[in-house]
Parts: sequence; C-alpha cells; structure tokens
Amino acid sequence: MPERGPGTSGAQGAHAIYVYAVCRTEAPLALGAVTGVTRDEPVRTLSLGSLTAVVQTVAAAEFTDAAWQERLSDAIELERYARAHHAVVSAVAGHAPTVPLPLATLYQGEDRARRALNDEAARFHTALKRIEHHAEWGVKVFAPLLPGGGDAAPASRPSAPVDRARPAPGGGLAYLERKRNQRAQREQRQEDSLRIAEAVDAAVSRIAKASRRLRPHGQGSAGGPRVQVLNATYLVAEDRSDELQALAAGLRARTGADIELSGPWVPYSFVGEV
Repeated sequence: MPERGPGTSGAQGAHAIYVYAVCRTEAPLALGAVTGVTRDEPVRTLSLGSLTAVVQTVAAAEFTDAAWQERLSDAIELERYARAHHAVVSAVAGHAPTVPLPLATLYQGEDRARRALNDEAARFHTALKRIEHHAEWGVKVFAPLLPGGGDAAPASRPSAPVDRARPAPGGGLAYLERKRNQRAQREQRQEDSLRIAEAVDAAVSRIAKASRRLRPHGQGSAGGPRVQVLNATYLVAEDRSDELQALAAGLRARTGADIELSGPWVPYSFVGEV
C-alpha cells in the first residue's frame, strides 16, 4: 500500500518515491517533456520485470499527512498537483497501456516501492489487459428544456387587476386545477427524462466494453437551468470512437436531449483499486 505520513518524512532532507502509473512497454518511454509534481528531480522509470513504473523522487516532507491536508484546503495548489500528475499519466498512456495510480502515491525508497508494486503485479496485468486499446468516454445527458425555457408566463404580459375583496367566481378551483396540471407536467417530464437517460445508457453500453453510472450533478451545477439525468463513463475500443460520436449525434436528434460527449481519456475509472 502507498506510504504517506509521519514515517515518510523522516529526517529533514529525506526523500520518497512518487509513483504516477504502471505500464507495459518494451520501448523506452520519452518523458522529458513532463516535469511532474516537482522540478527538483526528473520523471523516470522503475523496472518491475515485465512491467514499468513511472516515478519521481520527491521531498518526503512535502507529502506528510499534515502537508497534504493543508494542500487539500488550497484549491489552486491542489489543482496544480492534479494537473501535473495527470500530465505524466497522459504522456505515458500515449505510448503504452497504462494503469494510473491515485494522486500522491508514495513509498519510502525504491526498494519498498518495487516490492509493493510487484506484490500488485497480477492486478496490474488484469487491468492492463482490460483497458489495452481502449479509452474512457464521458456521457452526460440533460433533460430537454420546455419551449421558452420554463413554465413561467412572459414577464411582459400585463396582469389583470384583481379585486382581493371579492375573489373571482371559481377562482379557487381554477387555481387548484392549474397546480394539478403543473404537477402532472413535471411528473411526466421526469418520467420522460429518465426514459431518455436509460435509452442513451443502453445504446452506448452496447458498443462499450464496460460502463459506470455516476451520481448526476444537481440542477444549476452543470451550468444554467439544465437538469442532468445521466452522468456515466464508458470504456470504448479505440477503433469504435467514430461510431460512438455518430451514435451520440443520432441520439441527440431522436430524443431532443442535450447529450454531452467527452473524451477520449485515460481510463481511470476502469483500472480498479490498485
């Protein structure tokens, strides 16, 4: 297991091995274009027999539990580390099937890193076999908007004067009827949206090797008034990427839903716990 904490920091000036990914390659990796999470040492490889780990020597004091907890509270600094980590993983994945490791995976020295990673060799081989020549694609589906973007009456429409001392005949019944109709419309839209989400997921799953359903984002978090009804990720063969994009376009046309397709990405979601 990764080792990060007081035991990693040791004396002042102690170092640790930061592991970005494990890959299977026979050719040397060109890693000169990426700097990793520190500029003090180069990103390099560590032989694991038939596998190769991509690592970097870092100052252990920067990755103690206390240091890392402080970094977690600094969004800008955390994003910098995440981007640096992802840049290395992406560079490796461009050359060979790659299992990305979680952010801040560290070991106390090369020997301990090699032993720990070799202990997981079977799992790495299983993951590499699963994802070889595949990429991860994200699919988000948003419910179709109502004509005009909502139920509200146009703001420019003048309101009729109301005599609050004398309710209009049948006004209470009319109000209740409007509320019932609005509720029925909302329920119908919800049912239609869920049906569309299931149809999109089923269609994409037919050309994917594996899929994962994620929790949809709440209204407004995805931008504007859109309501997300599907947030999923799929493992798709590289030679089916054009087919996937054509499928997404066809589903947009048939369902009227706003379907966002993103990728191809390194298949983080399909390498399992390593």
